[in-house]
Amino acid sequence: MESILLKTPLTFISFLLITFLIIYFFWPAALVRLMRWAFPKIIGLQVRYAEHEGYRFCYYSRGKPGLQPSILMLHGYALDKDTWLTNVSFLPKNIHVVCLDMPGHGETTCLPGENYTTFDQVKRIHQFVECTGLNRKPFHLVGISMGGMVAGVYTAHYPSEVCCLSLLCPIGLNYPKDSDFMKSMKKKRKNHDVSLVPSNIQEGVEMFKLGLYYPRMAPKQLLKGFFVDWLPDNNFYRKCYLDIFSDESLYSLQDNMSKIRVPTQVIWGKDDKVVDVSGAEVLAKGIHHAQVHLLEKCGHFQPLDSPKKTSQLLLDFHTSYMKN
Repeated sequence: MESILLKTPLTFISFLLITFLIIYFFWPAALVRLMRWAFPKIIGLQVRYAEHEGYRFCYYSRGKPGLQPSILMLHGYALDKDTWLTNVSFLPKNIHVVCLDMPGHGETTCLPGENYTTFDQVKRIHQFVECTGLNRKPFHLVGISMGGMVAGVYTAHYPSEVCCLSLLCPIGLNYPKDSDFMKSMKKKRKNHDVSLVPSNIQEGVEMFKLGLYYPRMAPKQLLKGFFVDWLPDNNFYRKCYLDIFSDESLYSLQDNMSKIRVPTQVIWGKDDKVVDVSGAEVLAKGIHHAQVHLLEKCGHFQPLDSPKKTSQLLLDFHTSYMKN
């Protein structure tokens, strides 16, 4: 009897392990969906929606507005609000945090014929901020890559709504040195060539790994599962790609950074292969009293490559603003 009781837990654990391996290798998309459903709940995030004239925004929210400024986080191109899950897990739960699905991305409305230039996205973000009342008090705005470009231009156009700004390796600059990726992008964009947008799972996996200093941080099977759900929206991503790299948007942050007057923090991975780290110097010169932090052994996707360090820098900056 005793031996049966001892074996039963081992049998159950073996069953779970085998089940996990089967799902991991044969249905990775199901595993990714489960993780994306469970992890936000574990760290206390709630999925919420906001409506504006028939347009629906989707976002994560944790906590309530209080004495400290709220934090609004904007993700990068072709990703969604899940970008920030690991970072939020390191932030104190008494800070009101909002992670938004950018226009057309995730569960936020994607309208046929909608434009996704920097300025069109800024207008949409402002609609979200107004309809949720987030601008009742100036908030801390955080953006990475495309989201960084939008965040910077938003701050330039709505200075009274932002108390401090964090820019993580933003696009939208005229970099002193271009990465190989940006060189290819600029060369192809003139002909409206979207061949840099992944057209299959393998291309997507390779593109994603380009943004990582530690490619193993994103196992290939999980990336395959991610791109199963990503590829059906490929036409939208192609449209968005052409808009954000259009003449109107290409240097939009560069053209507006002199208008940014709030305390600003710049965080960049020294090993960024998507947008060159020389962009940090451009922002340091163009934004008055900008703080610059360069992360060792970190690529473009800071939330995966250096989540704890990035989160600590964001929190320290947030806290320092409260003391001033």
